[in-house]
Amino acid sequence: MNTQDAAAIKAVEQGVTICDRTHWGRIKITGGDRLRFLHNQSTNDFESLKPGQGCDTVFVTSTARTIDLVTAYVGDDAVILLVSPNRREYLMQWLDKYIFFADKVELADVTETTCTFNVIGSKSDEIIEKLTAGELIGQPLHSHKVYNISPIEELHIAVGSGLASAGYTLILPATHKEILWNQLLEMGAVEMSQTAWETLRITQGRPLPERELTDDYNPLEVGLWQTISFNKGCYIGQETIARLNTYKGIKTYLWGIKLNSLVEPGSTINLGQEKIGILTSITETTDGYFGLGYIRSKAGGVGLKVTISNSEGEVVEIPFVSHQYPD
Repeated sequence: MNTQDAAAIKAVEQGVTICDRTHWGRIKITGGDRLRFLHNQSTNDFESLKPGQGCDTVFVTSTARTIDLVTAYVGDDAVILLVSPNRREYLMQWLDKYIFFADKVELADVTETTCTFNVIGSKSDEIIEKLTAGELIGQPLHSHKVYNISPIEELHIAVGSGLASAGYTLILPATHKEILWNQLLEMGAVEMSQTAWETLRITQGRPLPERELTDDYNPLEVGLWQTISFNKGCYIGQETIARLNTYKGIKTYLWGIKLNSLVEPGSTINLGQEKIGILTSITETTDGYFGLGYIRSKAGGVGLKVTISNSEGEVVEIPFVSHQYPD
């Protein structure tokens, strides 16, 4: 890991960083049926949300396999979905497929005309104060509001960094991207590269499509309990998820793994001579290597000593996910 990335990650603990996530997708959903529509298409409870609120939700297949972990922001007349870069076009087509003739729902891909920054770190509140959005400090996760801070109009600021660390998400018109970026640097934020963000997301356990989110796994195996409503009505994949929860049928869990050398994603995780899982992501940290991987629940959890290729590893908790239903 280079010194600049190490400094940015350290700033998350002791200061504040900014990361450009403009390459992520943004889908705008309008129309009178927009909340009901999203309620029926994904795992969380949209019909209970009011303007200024939001949630994380998972789009799944009919057999509850994961498509994407999405953050939704509910406004007065639209919902903005922040989606993974490699799922934007797929989700546009997926959602469009389920809009029927009588539905009052319209989709718009606004990725090219907007941009997204994350302010991440223990001192991120100070940046939000300087942006005159201090009223958001201490509000529930995904609470958000639109600000006009000259010359920037339509600046959406939301609670939550998209990771387990404290922070905020900013969505704004692409025409003002450079202005706001420079302002945030002048306010004392440290620039975080995409490489450093990837290291942070792996060590914290945020899953990504084609890594942890695939046709092989459902949201409960990933540990995305906070994105699932077990009280709402039917939605795509609901029967499978409800059955897994009721009968405690989760046979695999996503864990973090501290490793002493580099191995390839896709490598088998072994306990002695037994194959117990698969590695999905890996990154270099300041004290070795860290991976994410699925491990059979019967094999064990935190503290388990494993081998992956020629590397020795230990299973650890990851803060972004949970392996039990939150109280």
